[in-house]
Amino acid sequence: MREITYAQAINEALHEEMQNDPLVVCLGEDIGVIGGNFGVTKGLLTEFGRDRVRDTPISEDAIVGLSLGAALVGVRPVAEIMFSTFLGCCMDEILNQVAAIRYMSGGQCSIPLVIRTANSLGRSGAAQHSGRTEGWIMHTPGIKVVIPSTPYDAKGLLKTAIRDPNPVIFFEHAIAYYSIKGLVPEEEYSIPLGVADIKREGKDLTIVAYSVMVKKALEAAEILAKDGIEAEVVDPRTLAPLDMETILNSVKKTHRVIVASEECETAGVCAEIGFRISNEAFDYLDMPVERVATADVPVPYSPPLEKYMMAKTEDIVGRARKLMGREE
Repeated sequence: MREITYAQAINEALHEEMQNDPLVVCLGEDIGVIGGNFGVTKGLLTEFGRDRVRDTPISEDAIVGLSLGAALVGVRPVAEIMFSTFLGCCMDEILNQVAAIRYMSGGQCSIPLVIRTANSLGRSGAAQHSGRTEGWIMHTPGIKVVIPSTPYDAKGLLKTAIRDPNPVIFFEHAIAYYSIKGLVPEEEYSIPLGVADIKREGKDLTIVAYSVMVKKALEAAEILAKDGIEAEVVDPRTLAPLDMETILNSVKKTHRVIVASEECETAGVCAEIGFRISNEAFDYLDMPVERVATADVPVPYSPPLEKYMMAKTEDIVGRARKLMGREE
C-alpha cells in the first residue's frame, strides 16, 4: 500500500487497463499532448501513442458519437468530457443512443463505453463549469453511474467500469484530484459496481454521502463525536446500480438519517434516496429523513457567494444535532 492522490489513482487505472487490453482507447479534449486539463491522463500518449490516445476537437457531440461508434464495433473507449456541465452538449447521444441501443437491439449490441467527467463546484468556475449532473444521468435508464470519493475507490471502480459491457458515466471531482489522498495497493484489484462502503461505523445516526461530500460527512462525524453522537457514514460509490440494502441496514441500526450531496436540492439524488428510505424503512425511523444539499440557484462566480450556497460540513452537523434533539 502507498499513498497517492485521487488523480494518480485514475491515471494508474487507465494505464493498467490499456496495458491489459489493446482495445481500450482514450479520447477527449487535451488528454494527449498536455495530459488532460487536470493532468489526469499524463503519460498515456507517450506510452500508447496517437492511435490509442486521441486529442479531439472541442465538440462533446463528436467525442461521444465517435466513442459510441467505436464501442459498437468492439473497441472499449474511455471518453473524457472535461466538465460534467458539458454533458448537456452531448445529451442527445447519451439519452437517445448510448443509453438505449442495447435495449432496443434486444441485447445484440454491447456498449462497452466509459465517459469520464468532472464535477467542479468550489473552484469559482461559475455556472457553466460547476456542474453536478449525476442526478440527471441517474434518471436515465441504461447507463451506470459511478461517483467515487477516495483514490482506492476511484481506481478500483474505474477498472471495473472499463471492463463492463454496458455504458458507464464516471463522475470524478476537480477538487478531489490533488486534495484527496489515500492508500492504494500496488497489486491488481477491482471493486464491483453496486456495492456501497461504510466509511465510518456509528450507532446514533446515518449520514449517506458520496463524492467530496464524504469528506465533509466524515468531518461532521468527528465534530459530532465530541458531543457523544456517533454517526455512521455510508458511501454508495455507485448511484446506478444503487446499493439500498447497505443503506437500509444502517438506517435500521441508527433510526435516524441524513442524505448529503453537492447537487441542487430539488429532484436529485438526495430526494430519491430519501424517498426510498422513507418507503422501505419507515417503521425503523425515529425522525423524518433530513437532506443537506446545495441551494437551487445557478452557481455564482463570486467565491464568497459560491461558498455561501454550497452544502457544508456545518450544515450536516446542524441537521444531525436537530435529529438528536441537541439543537442550540
